[in-house]
Amino acid sequence: MSEFAGDSGKDTVLSLRWTALDPTTELEAVLEINRASNWQEFEEGLEKFLAPAQNFVFASKDGTIAYKANGRIPIYENGDNALLPLRGWEEEDEWNGYIPFDELPTSINPEKGYIATANNKVVSDSYPYHISHNWAQPYRYQRIAEMIEEKETHTIESMKEMQLDVKNLQAEEFLPFMVTKLDEGSDKVEKAAMNLMEEWTYEDDRQLPQPLIYHTWNAKLQEMLYNDSIPKEVRDLFHGAGQTTDEILRAVMNGEKSIWMEEAGGIDHVLRESFSKTVDDLSEQYGDAPNNWRWGDGHAVEFTHPLSSISILERFFNPGDPVAVSGSRVTVRAAGYNDNGLVNHGASWRYVIDLAESSQADHVVGPGQSGHFRSEWYHDQFDDWVEGGYHTTDMNDFTGEDLRLTP
Repeated sequence: MSEFAGDSGKDTVLSLRWTALDPTTELEAVLEINRASNWQEFEEGLEKFLAPAQNFVFASKDGTIAYKANGRIPIYENGDNALLPLRGWEEEDEWNGYIPFDELPTSINPEKGYIATANNKVVSDSYPYHISHNWAQPYRYQRIAEMIEEKETHTIESMKEMQLDVKNLQAEEFLPFMVTKLDEGSDKVEKAAMNLMEEWTYEDDRQLPQPLIYHTWNAKLQEMLYNDSIPKEVRDLFHGAGQTTDEILRAVMNGEKSIWMEEAGGIDHVLRESFSKTVDDLSEQYGDAPNNWRWGDGHAVEFTHPLSSISILERFFNPGDPVAVSGSRVTVRAAGYNDNGLVNHGASWRYVIDLAESSQADHVVGPGQSGHFRSEWYHDQFDDWVEGGYHTTDMNDFTGEDLRLTP
């Protein structure tokens, strides 16, 4: 009996089938990809990369650029239910093979002249197969495309600026509507917070108070929409809450009705009440002067070693305290965070290269290249990762000496 049956005594058994539990050939694929000299050879290597499904992007000196959503993705007879728990004992709910390799989402030298991907939805509604219902919110991709199209020519420096961009397009879309629903008769602290939001340029900068207000407000709004209707155990599994809330707000802005919003008391009540709760919470934590609040006060990063969960080892493995950092889960500079405000999602490696001068590359690995806490390279890139610094490596500096790995 599976753990989901609990103590109910019911004969409920759930099982999991996953492509990554089958024998797969990713190592062979990576070796072939690393030896590829053109897109054709690269794609041939991809055919052996089966699980988990990944976004792959490609660029070469001859100007070819390409993208492929690659991996084994099952096909179901009833595609509408493909991503829900199914009746494992029914033949019609079994996998019906995999999406053919040549029919996986692919783009080669698109007419627009660039390829961008940020875990956003990569297929149209007319795509004949079901890949996922849980795409990342589109704002990071939209902002990347926006910045690419702003300039005719890009440089190493403009690419770095793009990787570090913290413009919040979600706030740009919804905030002007949200503030119109607030009560002009609010108390002094709420009024000060409202004025700040009306002045904001939608940058999730760690030195600004507005991102702290906005993201807290968004969280309080979601609590009002879902907490009474969805049990906490299920809510913790509700990873699509952000996308769902976006769609609810978008529908209401367009004059449509949402049962979620209606059952929570209507848009005016939800926005006013959630904003009031936001100001109360932030006042309790940071004082009654919103101008002194900072996004970095509630949004910081630390890179913890797995063994640091043992309290006696923490001070050895985790040097220093968490450091305030810009960005959020909807900015190009990805910096998603947990309920404690600690960043738990972002770029493990930022990398910029000009393929015309491909001997050199600028990059940063957070927090460093070594996993050994006594190594000088264990934490030496942490500050650069936070502050937006890069370092340059040059293949021409290679001494030519053999690399020997000995036990």
